[in-house]
Amino acid sequence: MEKVIIFDSSTLISLSMNGLFPEIIGLKKIFKGKFIITSDVKKEVIDKPLTTKRFELEGLKLKQLFDNKILELPISLNVNDKDILKKTNELLDIANNTFIGRGKEVHIIDSGEASCLALSQILNEKKIKNVIAIDERTTRALGEKPESLERLLQRKLHTRVNSKKENFKFFKGFKFIRSAELVYVVYKKGLMKLKSTALLDALLYAVKFKGCSISDKEISEIKKIG
Repeated sequence: MEKVIIFDSSTLISLSMNGLFPEIIGLKKIFKGKFIITSDVKKEVIDKPLTTKRFELEGLKLKQLFDNKILELPISLNVNDKDILKKTNELLDIANNTFIGRGKEVHIIDSGEASCLALSQILNEKKIKNVIAIDERTTRALGEKPESLERLLQRKLHTRVNSKKENFKFFKGFKFIRSAELVYVVYKKGLMKLKSTALLDALLYAVKFKGCSISDKEISEIKKIG
């Protein structure tokens, strides 16, 4: 049965900024499944960057991965954009009306992240195993520990935040990984040409400093099993 990694823009950006696309190509070759991006994520990491001089090079690199079918759209799994869009809008509406601070709803996710959640739900319904690769902390917390997200938002906004806990059930059942877990697999599979006893440490801190939400403690724990 097909296996799928759904890539959010945050993870792709982290990997791109660290020059790790050759290793991701290597990982795709040994992965018995597909690397998928939604149309919303494609707009964020390929279409828009190609119109901006500052990000054009990164856009070209990702376009090459797309052109070479390392990254594919959901249609390759017989999932159409219309179905994803409908579910994306539903999840956006629920997520962005779940937390209340200073008397108004707190905006917590955008269409890119929501489209990844939407696709994951559709694939779950089709019994297709999938995991969402996302470095952004908020969306993962919404799915894994929504109570912790309430506390996080209170610290961020410096105000009391209440939540509609009845909405939490809409974000259960997702599986997440980060670029940190992906580079760990790259390391364990020997896909890096660079050889050093400090390699795993360097990889993990590289993605941490490019946006992957991972603590020093977590890095230490990964290194212990590495």
